Amino acid sequence: MDFFKALIPGAILTFVICMVMGAGHSTGGWLQIKHYFIQDHSIYWSWVMFAVGTGLSWMLIAITPK
Repeated sequence: MDFFKALIPGAILTFVICMVMGAGHSTGGWLQIKHYFIQDHSIYWSWVMFAVGTGLSWMLIAITPK
């Protein structure tokens, strides 16, 4: 269950960092930030950053006392 809770902070972290770095037209090196067009909207996204952010969130949620 902790993994599913970690998906939301991982996605938010990815979205914010990719928007900041993508606004400067940076690919982020190994982060591979891509510019995607969905219908009339465009976003920047990195699947590598999403995996790392979700893993970090998962660890932080897992070690907090319940």
